[in-house]
Amino acid sequence: MKNKVLLTSAVTGAGDTMKKNPHVPVTPKEIAESAIESAKAGATVAHVHARDPKTGGISHNLEHYREIVDRIRESETDVIINITSGGGGDFIPSLNTPAAGGDGTDIQTPAERHEPVGELLPEMCTLDCGSTNFGNMIYMSPTDWLRDQAKLIQESGVKPELECFDTGHIRFANQLVEEGLIDGDPMYQFCLGIPWGAAADAETMLYMKNRIPENAHWSAFGIGRMQMPIASQAAMLGGNVRVGLEDNIYLSKGVVARNEQLVDKAVTMLRGLDLEPMTPQEARDYYNLRNPHGGK
Repeated sequence: MKNKVLLTSAVTGAGDTMKKNPHVPVTPKEIAESAIESAKAGATVAHVHARDPKTGGISHNLEHYREIVDRIRESETDVIINITSGGGGDFIPSLNTPAAGGDGTDIQTPAERHEPVGELLPEMCTLDCGSTNFGNMIYMSPTDWLRDQAKLIQESGVKPELECFDTGHIRFANQLVEEGLIDGDPMYQFCLGIPWGAAADAETMLYMKNRIPENAHWSAFGIGRMQMPIASQAAMLGGNVRVGLEDNIYLSKGVVARNEQLVDKAVTMLRGLDLEPMTPQEARDYYNLRNPHGGK
């Protein structure tokens, strides 16, 4: 796979971005179609969250995920599906009842977070490897919960992408590997620039890259205007690349994007570095991912 890069399109996320960009997909049909268009533009992987079609907010509804996955799998366009398993981690402290959380708190158990992954069996899923200050809330993933999630993912045969929003997350992801909870060569994702996690710069990326196991694969993304600079830096350092409307809603200053446009921009950048996106099947073979129709 020399000169080949795993290119992910994170098509929607869970943030309140629809008001700023009307191209952010919301319904299962829109999310699936955006994943398919991203694949046609050159994406290897579609990373998906589900949203509530009525409110646009985060959805934990298994049937929303099922519709997204079914629509992608039934299309004539191949793409690896990567489902989030990080939903239900939002804790917003209340001054009146701090232990219970305030308005907007949304906490799921490890089993609940895993349900769409275990039921639908995508090739990949994310695993957020720690708690962090996330804007004005706390994203909560205690270590014992993460061990439980890692076991569930391992039993399902889905490949986890170990998402690290800060340097301590690298340490715990490494611990999961050492404890035998991650099968095969681990895959890490450096999530850079999110307030108040690891900074989106080359120094931080190198620090994280130099602290993962020798047999590990890695990817990085930056948010907002740092999306393409971080993608370029990751590619030059031998990592994989992620773009998409989950992380950045603009194609250029003041110009809202579609997912396929961001993918096309990334493909052009990669070709300028004499690199090409992997095809989905190349990636399945190289990373030993499960067959989307069941089994390895």
